[in-house]
Amino acid sequence: MVATYSRPTPVFTKGMGVHLYDLESRKYIDFTAGIAVMALGHSDAEFLRILNDQSRTLIHTSNLYHNPWTGSLSKLLVDKTRESGGMHEASRAFICNSGSEANEAALKFARKVGKIVGAQKNNQNKYEMVSFNNSFHGRTMGSLSATPNPKYQAPFSPLVPGFSHGNLNDLKALDLITENTCGVIIEPIQGEGGIHIATSEFLTALRKKCKEVGAVLIYDEIQCGMGRTGKLWAHSYLPKEAHPDILTTAKALGNGFPIGATIVTEEISSKIVLGDHGTTFGGNPFASRLGHYVLGRLSEPALLSHVNEVSKVFRKRLEQLQKRWPDVVGEIRGKGLILGVQLDRDPTPLVKAARERGLLVITAGKNTLRLVPALVIEEEVVEEGLSILEDAMEAWLAEEAKA
Repeated sequence: MVATYSRPTPVFTKGMGVHLYDLESRKYIDFTAGIAVMALGHSDAEFLRILNDQSRTLIHTSNLYHNPWTGSLSKLLVDKTRESGGMHEASRAFICNSGSEANEAALKFARKVGKIVGAQKNNQNKYEMVSFNNSFHGRTMGSLSATPNPKYQAPFSPLVPGFSHGNLNDLKALDLITENTCGVIIEPIQGEGGIHIATSEFLTALRKKCKEVGAVLIYDEIQCGMGRTGKLWAHSYLPKEAHPDILTTAKALGNGFPIGATIVTEEISSKIVLGDHGTTFGGNPFASRLGHYVLGRLSEPALLSHVNEVSKVFRKRLEQLQKRWPDVVGEIRGKGLILGVQLDRDPTPLVKAARERGLLVITAGKNTLRLVPALVIEEEVVEEGLSILEDAMEAWLAEEAKA
């Protein structure tokens, strides 16, 4: 394999619910869910039944032809989005294969709209994009250009021109949005960057500024969407005045099977014509049927209520860690089951110590522990996992004290 990943030693061969098993059949509690992907847990029975049935029926035809599931998934995405209190003008969806592709489509759509609006105003420079520091939007050249992290960008420069970057929740960033801006892309909750929440006031002001200059507002909910906050979308908590023109999703939509989607308003859709964008695999009947099932499950009120209840258990236990080690454990950020624990030092040794004790956790941003378990996780497993985390912290800090 190309050496693009640094992996620890366990080799996972089986998953069941919120647990993973390695080659030696050792059991791990999974607080990572494949980086917020396995929202229904590993080996969900109905998911596997549908997967098996559709694999025997029809996997792929290409987008040259209709199939029963691409349109059904698109309609369900629009309907459930509106029902959730999110993106009240959601109208159509483009189905693709990944989060980066969903964002790539969103950026292209914004550029296309910018050219049309710019031409109407005799402005040939309406192609600029604005994103935010500590964001992560993907690895393809367009989405990478919207991800202002030198570690990711430097090896591949020069990137797509026209991108500028502001600070989250800083109203001065609105000054970057001008008549030349065609689009603004933002995560309502930054995942990779450290679990930072965009405030309602900031997103409302951002929406207003985009409307003033005719820029497309894109919400990237690839990690924070699909029920992870206790509502279908992180922005479902916001007033209509803060809703986006484009919404992107992926990760949990396929519960482990690659799929993404870009949801747009009718105003955006009307400017996208035949041949403007495409995909070979995106929206095939196999992926779309799986996504249809997963979306149905993740939008169930009982599951969303469960997310909020389990989140309280996480926060209570994390606050206990905070009280026990106030100099080490700082702010606890996030909402629902996308949580970040700010530490005063590099948590890599803690991740290792937890893994050795049977708990899988990951990091985000600067010195932040990221907790994004399956949304179906039960309270007793949360308690068990956090007890392991506490033991790991105790051992980690004792080892550091010796050094």
